[in-house]
Parts: sequence; structure tokens; C-alpha cells
Amino acid sequence: MRKLDFDAMDLDELWLLHERLTQILSEKISAEKLELEKRLAQLSRAEPFGEADKTSRPPRRKYPKVLPKYCNPFAPEETWSGRGKQPRWLVAALQSGRGLEEFRIPKPAEPQSDETDHGPS
Repeated sequence: MRKLDFDAMDLDELWLLHERLTQILSEKISAEKLELEKRLAQLSRAEPFGEADKTSRPPRRKYPKVLPKYCNPFAPEETWSGRGKQPRWLVAALQSGRGLEEFRIPKPAEPQSDETDHGPS
């Protein structure tokens, strides 16, 4: 390969060289990208995507749905289950001197069992 003297080249020659280099680089980048995509597809088939992340930490535990235990009497749609951070309306009420039990949602009455019934005869 011969050594180019860029200072001796005129503007048209430099521009043609630039266009040729751009074309060669573009072709090589496209070929490299295609090769990487093929390798990624092979890896995806061998190991489901994201599987490596799952091995580093256990899956998140499923928590059961918790019914609300406390209700804002001035805005009944505002409720709290008793878990996590207390809502602002409850914090304000507690700071004003009210008690937590004042906001408790009453449990529905449990069905009464017939005491005379002792099961199947």
C-alpha cells in the first residue's frame, strides 16, 4: 500500500477519497452489525431473553390482595389497609388528637351458626 500525501491532493481528490472511505466504512459497519445480530439471535435461542437477570435475584413474591381497614369519614373513597406509609389524611387526623380506631372500617357481621344443628344425622 502506498502512502498518500494529503497536502499534495487537490480538493476534488480529497472529496473522492472521503466518499470512498465513507462507503467502505458503511459496508463494514453493516457487515459487522449483521454478524452481531446473528450471534444475538443464536444466544436468544439458547437462553431466553432476560434469563440472566432472573438468575441473579429470586422472583418477586406474590402478595395477596389486602382489604382496607381504615376509612376517611369525610371522603369515604380514601382508605388505608394498615400496611405501608400512613396516608396524609390519617396522619393529619392523628396529629389533631384523634385515635386510629375512630377510622376503622367495621367488619361485616359473620353468619350466625345454628347452635341446635349438630351436623348430619
